[in-house]
Amino acid sequence: MLPAPDPSRGESDPPPPEEARGLGVSDKLKQIPQSLVDANSTDPALVLAENASLLSLSELDSAFTQLQSRLRNFSLQLGLQPAQETKGQVGEEEEPAHPAEPSARRHVLLMATTRTGSSFVGEFFNQQGNIFYLFEPLWHIERTVSFEPGGASAAGSALVYRDVLQQLFLCDLYVLEHFISPLPEDHLTQFMFRRGSSRSLCEDPVCTPFVKKVFEKYHCKNRRCGPLNVTLAAEACRRKEHMALKAVRIRQLEFLQPLAEDPRLDLRVIQLVRDPRAVLASRMVAFAGKYETWKKWLAEGQDRLREEEVQRLRGNCESIRLSAELGLRQPAWLRGRYMLVRYEDVARKPLEKAREMYRFAGIPLTPQVEDWIQKNTQASRDSSGIYSTQKNSSEQFEKWRFSMPFKLAQVVQAACGPAMRLFGYRLAQDAASLTNRSVSLLEERGTFWVT
Repeated sequence: MLPAPDPSRGESDPPPPEEARGLGVSDKLKQIPQSLVDANSTDPALVLAENASLLSLSELDSAFTQLQSRLRNFSLQLGLQPAQETKGQVGEEEEPAHPAEPSARRHVLLMATTRTGSSFVGEFFNQQGNIFYLFEPLWHIERTVSFEPGGASAAGSALVYRDVLQQLFLCDLYVLEHFISPLPEDHLTQFMFRRGSSRSLCEDPVCTPFVKKVFEKYHCKNRRCGPLNVTLAAEACRRKEHMALKAVRIRQLEFLQPLAEDPRLDLRVIQLVRDPRAVLASRMVAFAGKYETWKKWLAEGQDRLREEEVQRLRGNCESIRLSAELGLRQPAWLRGRYMLVRYEDVARKPLEKAREMYRFAGIPLTPQVEDWIQKNTQASRDSSGIYSTQKNSSEQFEKWRFSMPFKLAQVVQAACGPAMRLFGYRLAQDAASLTNRSVSLLEERGTFWVT
């Protein structure tokens, strides 16, 4: 493994100044004649092998056995015992442990891609007091780990992410210390990414007294806390009844099979999807510098977009579609553990969808969450910036239609047609239908949760 460069990617990266002022997607798209180096793109070569299917997990696992072993031992390298031992690690002279009983504690993974509304939906779990919620902890791994060129780097990173996720779900937060830069000292860090987006990391006793003149890059929003104490955070994680985690860096559902089969986790996976036309419109605003090729194509009126850009877009859509198809087939290891949710349905009926997600997770929904949803889905226009979790959601979800050039929509429709059909997103036949509010581009679907 090599030290990774510092790519600026990820939906949760701090916005540049003009984005912080709350310019909306529609406002900014009007200014673009301007592309798609996807902020979290999946390698199309990985997603679309010759048979248009994902590489086999079994072909990859053996190549990364040593890497997985190192990840499981990170806490021990730091002089600490993991919160719970990983299954299968039995000493030669020890009696094999009896299989663990399924736990009443639920672990929820919100699996999404950038600009699908995952920060907003993640708040449905962050706002419940008995859930320990982490916001994008895999950001640290992406910034720290890279693989030798020429390898299946996307698959390799997925295996690393998977093993780190397992440790995090077991409240072994020390596993993150190896990836935080600069390295924490005495388990204290000022650099836990977006700490303020996790209520559990900003409440007592994890919120220690503020220390003057200590710089903290990612600080709590509504109170002043000292540097994050990883030990206190791990203890708080164990005290909570349940745990939820949001990740936009998990691409293929099949990689999660060992977690779904781990009886200690009782894992529930919620895959969040959004109309790929809306996703592209949002990314072209949020990650403007990474979409120059597309913007230039729009501005100069060229007939064809560069093929590699279209392939990258197609690869991203296929990755999402293949994961969803696997989940909806409900293989034995996923039965009752997978739910597919469209952002548009959440935006239109946030409380109803929140209740569905909690019912699927097997966790009672509290009035605390219901109150937050009522207050934060009726927000004024001024408060709905591109990184805001406050939305006038019923108005916002189709806003992209009225600023996206039709030829841009056509490219997305051609590249992502199979995924759009699976998720119930209708194609716009012409520019008039794209901007006609009376023409719905969303098929009505019941819940995608199959028991």
